[in-house]
Amino acid sequence: MRRWGIRARAALLFGILLLDGGLLGAAAGVAVRPGQSGSVQASGRENRTESDDASPTAEQLSYKPVALTFDDGPDPEWTPMLLDGLAERGVAVTFFLMGQHIEGNEDLVARMQKEGHLIGNHSYSHIQLTKEGEEAVLEAVERTQALVEEITGKRPQYLRPPYGDWNESLEEQSDLNTVLWTVDSLDWKLRNTLKIVRHVIADTEPGDIILMHDIFKTSVEAALSIIDELQNEGYTFVTVDELRID
Repeated sequence: MRRWGIRARAALLFGILLLDGGLLGAAAGVAVRPGQSGSVQASGRENRTESDDASPTAEQLSYKPVALTFDDGPDPEWTPMLLDGLAERGVAVTFFLMGQHIEGNEDLVARMQKEGHLIGNHSYSHIQLTKEGEEAVLEAVERTQALVEEITGKRPQYLRPPYGDWNESLEEQSDLNTVLWTVDSLDWKLRNTLKIVRHVIADTEPGDIILMHDIFKTSVEAALSIIDELQNEGYTFVTVDELRID
């Protein structure tokens, strides 16, 4: 089972390794900072045209991918506002949907897929999965899988467990790729648009996975401002499947 790692060390490393059509490295688990090892590694989307010993181009050296992700939705009030802002900016993000919030908001899930966003699984409700027993956990994940598939015709391939609470035994029984985060926006705690923006901007580097929630107005406002500021700094927004390890 492939899992994602913590952040890329530097933009230079991205540019050099992108010459091989994608970054190299062992498939290590994403962990919440600080104090854990591993590296989020972004794939090169450009086709390789140069020889193995060629120097990286300026474009490759300047490629700064970052993935913006949203948990706990969809929310009938704030998710549409977020989707409108993303559409205006031409940005695709990753939504980790909670099954109990899908029911009644099927139109929003369909819109996410139609507009090019990646849909992941956030279990059925916000419980600590490793405390519920493996059978109950897998049932909750599968329930959300079925809800998303019924709407979109596709089963999610990526899982973000609530609280990042997961273990190897559960992973072995699941066919989903586990994705955590490297930058916690603390939007659920701060509930202040400007503070959220400042916190994320100060902490973000190329290759990061940013954790946010589309169930608060302040989070949605902050997310759109973060996109604008990071794009001005040369960042490219990608979905988590584009931050892959080849």
